[in-house]
Amino acid sequence: MRWCGVVLAFFLVACAASSPLGGECNVGADCESGACREGICVENESGGADSGGSPAGGDSGSGGQPPAGGAGEGGGGLCELGNDGEITRAEVPLEAGLSAKFKVAKGATINSEAVDLDGTPTWDFSAALSGDQTVLVETLPVSGAWYAATFPGASYAARLSQSADLLGVFEINDTALLLRGVVSPEDGITKTELEYDPPVTVLAFPMSEGDSWSTDTTVSGTANGVFGVYFETYENTVDTRGNVVTPFSSFDSLRIRVDLTRTTGAIVTTQRTYAFVTECFGTIASMVSQYNELETEFDDPSEIRRLTP
Repeated sequence: MRWCGVVLAFFLVACAASSPLGGECNVGADCESGACREGICVENESGGADSGGSPAGGDSGSGGQPPAGGAGEGGGGLCELGNDGEITRAEVPLEAGLSAKFKVAKGATINSEAVDLDGTPTWDFSAALSGDQTVLVETLPVSGAWYAATFPGASYAARLSQSADLLGVFEINDTALLLRGVVSPEDGITKTELEYDPPVTVLAFPMSEGDSWSTDTTVSGTANGVFGVYFETYENTVDTRGNVVTPFSSFDSLRIRVDLTRTTGAIVTTQRTYAFVTECFGTIASMVSQYNELETEFDDPSEIRRLTP
């Protein structure tokens, strides 16, 4: 069976769209303010991307770097930045109905290794890359979806990569963000509906530099209409805290290294992902290696994405 590449969800901030205050909406991207609550466009008090402001006080157009300890709000005003090196559940305000824009490039050349700037590990992902596309990533409601009955209690679904239209189905609770399955957007004879037993722990709360966790899971169900079973191991390590510069702004972030090992019959495949996670805004950048990458750091990611205005 063809296996599905799954790494991490994106934790989103609300972005600008079209409906005025008081207008109907399904997600933040439906609103001029970028904030949708209970089906109505409401004010976004954060001064985020939709109003031209930047998180944490940086210059969103120039990639300027604000002070690491700067206070402010992010994620559409859903939480307040603490910049203390620890990310708690309250600082990951994930729910259905959020959206954000990312610059996404496949096959670009850029190094995953940090550069030391005045003692601070720094990754500058602000420059344009060959093949860049701007994509809107959304957290979608599970209620009413064709796969809802398979994943009771799931919090939202989100597209996993630009290379396929598959959705990850996620649950967030007080202690973890969990990947429960992977599905195709539509039902049908060639549908994908894969369940993870146990669910994969994507994030474990609270987390700070040096923390680690792992999941051994069995993946079963249909992929493109064909039934199969395979096994995956996820090894997650918060390996560095540093400054990440994106086209949107710069962020005091934790880098999470995710080592995935997939076993399908006698075939073993590996892949590494680096996810850069910050308070309130969640994952503001990520890099996915080629399959079976041997080096800890790499400069030829299969995909890289960065938060953009």
